[in-house]
Parts: sequence; structure tokens; C-alpha cells
Amino acid sequence: MASTLNSNNSSIERDTAELRRALATSPSLDNNVQLSAIPPILCYCFASILMTVVNKFVVSGANFSMNFLLLCIQSSVCIACVTTVKKLGIISFRAFDWQDAKTWFPISFMLAMVIYTGSKSLQFLSIPVYTIFKNLTIILIAYGEVLWFGGRVTGLTFVSFIFMVFSSVIAAWSDVSNAMNDAIPTAGMGSIHDVKDVVQKLNIGYFWMLVNCLTSAAYVLTMRKRIKVTGFSDWDSMFYSNLLSIPVLALFSIVVEDWGTENLNRNFPTETRSFLFMAIAFSGAAAVGISYTTAWCVRVTSSTTYSMVGALNKLPVAASGMLFFGDAVTFGSVSAISVGFFAGLLYAVAKNNQKKAESRMHSEGIIPLTSRKP
Repeated sequence: MASTLNSNNSSIERDTAELRRALATSPSLDNNVQLSAIPPILCYCFASILMTVVNKFVVSGANFSMNFLLLCIQSSVCIACVTTVKKLGIISFRAFDWQDAKTWFPISFMLAMVIYTGSKSLQFLSIPVYTIFKNLTIILIAYGEVLWFGGRVTGLTFVSFIFMVFSSVIAAWSDVSNAMNDAIPTAGMGSIHDVKDVVQKLNIGYFWMLVNCLTSAAYVLTMRKRIKVTGFSDWDSMFYSNLLSIPVLALFSIVVEDWGTENLNRNFPTETRSFLFMAIAFSGAAAVGISYTTAWCVRVTSSTTYSMVGALNKLPVAASGMLFFGDAVTFGSVSAISVGFFAGLLYAVAKNNQKKAESRMHSEGIIPLTSRKP
């Protein structure tokens, strides 16, 4: 009897092994998996480009100064969209809870500052420069994880960081050169006042870019701790982040920004007012699209593929600024985008290699040095 059971068990194991081997080597299955990954990748790229372009369009007005109001409207539209989609049964997230709100409020406040500083950066800098400098946030997050979470920076990752810094230097040099050439006519008779205005605008833009990188890194590192405490899903964090940011942004808008009739007319001219509000509402809905396509991309492919797509996506995002806003296409700007693109790709490969190495060590029962406790 026992021998019969053993024979049956071994037969089942062989059949199971053969089935797995057939599935793994089936070309039709590979093709289906590859084809199923195309729609989420394309949708994520489209949503991120669309979001950047629309935000740049809204804040590019010569007299636009109501960034807090802009972000408050976007967050309100975002909450309306996710609530509607939840009622339709397409997504689900936990109901509002005051204890969760208290725990998550610091994250929501930091996110509001990240988005605000990002919008201010876009107001003064071109899309290619903004996109390239956002790479520096990756470096801050990586070393923040080394300090607070026992993370590790491999040699290849460090090389990618060098290329990121190099691309930022090229972008800044190209940006300053182009701005100076525009301010000073070919004859060299440009006024000192024009040059000062250009330098001041660039200084303001790079200041907001620096603050944005710092706040973005702090936001990601802090959220990593809070998510473990609350157990939030992606939709939970999106819901609470946007909902709790609305009163913060509304308060800052009322206190800091000028709500006088004259200033409102400058920010929202009568001839373009309806279109501007439509663009703002659309950008709020696009934020939902980015969150959904991000989750979709990671679910259908993998986090590694998603990081690779994020690296490759910087090229079309930067190119969108040249296409839609007439950003200068020069040797310096193209070189900066190319180096930044290569740096992002190298970083994705480095993280993929690191993940494989750590998985191999865990499977062999070896505890990585960063995970060992004294």
C-alpha cells in the first residue's frame, strides 16, 4: 500500500514538473505575457507626459502666482475621481478613519510641499531641465536609505549617480547659456537689467528645484516608515494624501496668496479662464491616471520593469518640453537629456542586479550584511 502511494506521489510530481516546464517554455504564453505588458507601459508613459505638459501649461502664464489654489483644485478633483471610481466598484480603499488621518497627516503635508515646490520649479525652469534634475532625488533617497534603513549602494549604482550629477551640470550649463544668449542680443548691446532678470529667474528656479529634491526625498523616506505602521495600499495612501492636503493648501492659499479681483484676473484672464480651469481639472484627473497606471504596470510586469520604464520615460518627457513649449534644442540640452537617460537606465540595471544578488543570498541562507543585527 505504501509503495503504491509513493508511486502515485512520484507520478503526480513528475506530471506537475512536466506541466510547469511546458508552461515555462511555451512560446504562446511568453507572447501573451509580453503583449499584456504593452498597454500598461504605454498608458503610464502617456499619463506622466500628459501630467507634466498640462502642469507646465497652467503655471507658464506670465502673471501666474496662485500655485496653492492650483494644487487645491487638483487635489479636490483627484478625490472626486477616486471616490466616483470606488462607487463604480472599479477600485477599493478603506473608509476614512480619524486615527489613520492623524498618522498620515505629516505625509500629506509633505506631499503638498513636494507638489508645490515642483510646480514652482516648472514655473521658472524648462521641462528638460526639471526632468533631469529630478534624478538627483534618487541619490538623496538612496543615501537616506543607507543612513536610516541599512540600505546599500553598489558600485554600479554609484556610477549611475555620477552620470546623474554630470547630466545635471550639463543641463544647468546649457540652460544658463541659452538664457544669456536670449537676453543679450548678438550685437552684445543687451541691457544689464535684462541680464539681471534672467539670472534672478534662473536662481529662483534652481532654488525651488533644490527644495523640491530635498522634500521629495524626505517624503519618500518618511512614507516608507508610515506605510508599515498603517498598512496602507496604494489607493489608501493616494486617498488620504490628497484628502488631507486640501485644507492645508486652501489655508496657505488664503493666507499667502492675493485673492483680490485684480490678481485673480491676472492669473485667470477672462479670455482663457474656462480653458485654464478645464486644464487644471484635467491635470487632477491625470494624477489618478498616473497612480492607476503605476499600479497596473507593476502588477502586470514587475517593479524592476516599472523602474526601467521610469528611466526610459524621461526621454519623451524631456522631449515634450521641446515639442510643446519651444524649449531650445541645442547640443547642450540634447547631451544632458542623453546622459540623464543613460544614467536612469544604468540605475535601473544596477537595482535589478542588486535585487537578484540579494534574492540569491536569501535562497542560499546567507544574511546580507545590511540585514544583520549585532
